[in-house]
Amino acid sequence: MGEKPVVVIVGRPNVGKSTLFNRLVGERAAIVEAEPGVTRDRIYREAEWSGREFLLVDTGGVVAAPEGAIEAGIRRQVAQALEKADLALFVVDAGTGLMPEDRVVADLLRRAGKPVLLVANKVDRFDPPPALGEFYALGMGEPLPVSAAQGLNTGDLLDAIVARLPEKSSRQVGEEALRVAIVGRPNVGKSSLVNAILGAERVIVSEIPGTTRDAVDTPFQRGGKSYVLIDTAGIRRKSRIDLPVERYSVLRARKAIDRAQVAVLVLDALEGVTTQDQRIAGMIEEAGRAVVVVVNKWDLVPAERRDAAAFREAIGYALDFIGYAPVVFTVATAGKGIGRLIEAVDTAAANACRRVPAGEFNALLQEATLRNPPPQAAGKRLKIFHGSQVGTNPPVFLLYVNDPRLMHFSYRRYLENQLRAAYDFTGTPVRFKLRRKREKKA
Repeated sequence: MGEKPVVVIVGRPNVGKSTLFNRLVGERAAIVEAEPGVTRDRIYREAEWSGREFLLVDTGGVVAAPEGAIEAGIRRQVAQALEKADLALFVVDAGTGLMPEDRVVADLLRRAGKPVLLVANKVDRFDPPPALGEFYALGMGEPLPVSAAQGLNTGDLLDAIVARLPEKSSRQVGEEALRVAIVGRPNVGKSSLVNAILGAERVIVSEIPGTTRDAVDTPFQRGGKSYVLIDTAGIRRKSRIDLPVERYSVLRARKAIDRAQVAVLVLDALEGVTTQDQRIAGMIEEAGRAVVVVVNKWDLVPAERRDAAAFREAIGYALDFIGYAPVVFTVATAGKGIGRLIEAVDTAAANACRRVPAGEFNALLQEATLRNPPPQAAGKRLKIFHGSQVGTNPPVFLLYVNDPRLMHFSYRRYLENQLRAAYDFTGTPVRFKLRRKREKKA
């Protein structure tokens, strides 16, 4: 299947790029705030208009003279996005008029050599027609006026976009991409891990905690398989969340877990498992997602304490409720452990889709109950008549019983352990549902 054409939104800070991005994809995918520079990484979403599908990419604002690492990182992100672009949307602010930084963006686009559609945003009135003559000086053709905030003229913009898209792309992707969310506390190395997986700087890495704010979707291929990596903002404790941007970031991290098929929980090897790591693991378990635990910065652990077996045991104790998760040790900055991580992700995703035939499952139930009969309460014993698998992602098994209230959590755990001993469910939770069934009288 041919890859969708790529449309990249570029412009200086605070011209409404993210508002336009959200309007065109039909959801609040990018964080929008009055403060400039909120968007820092590339954000990918699928869009469709008049039967044409394409990938829309939001980028950070380009400044004339980058003063810090983040501004320079944004400039590199924009340049890399344009390398893959089939069309660039150059967004300017009709309210402020032509600014020196607009000329900087125009020079960047000319060097990229990609088709450009000039979009004059923040046009709140179209009668009389807005005066946009000064933007012709950019040499990017006729500006198309829109109001992303109010949705004015965005239909004409989408018409212009699809009219300029190539019919087909020569790039190829797999039939179905595996969605993988990278989650964890701030500054545990999530963005470095993403860049190591991709083999390029696709998200900005900084020593400043909280550099990543949006949930950033990045499609890539490895070993002939297609993936979408969702890099999320570091999830902070509620007491540490002060800014509206931070609140949005936590919400997006939760949504990223919901959208993913596999969640990769990143831990800091120097700090071990913290209370916040446990909370994040709880979010993943509650969502029913397959999970892989990554111990990052393993090289920073002193040699006398670098005991992988002991660390796994400590993780198993602290995160016993996701004890089925494989643990992978990485040094993201050096690209070490990435192959093992991808293998673990693939295994967890496959196991989350595993199906057990009804006959085999009922034979396992019968043997398990004979070996360890169900407990009784108030003189009444639990009876399990039969069962079957009714769902995947995660695997869900329906049990028909005489009284669901008699199922103690310890016996449920016993049945899960028996199931895991017989079938490989590494990396995925397993759910049981109980349904009452009347016992037939002799």
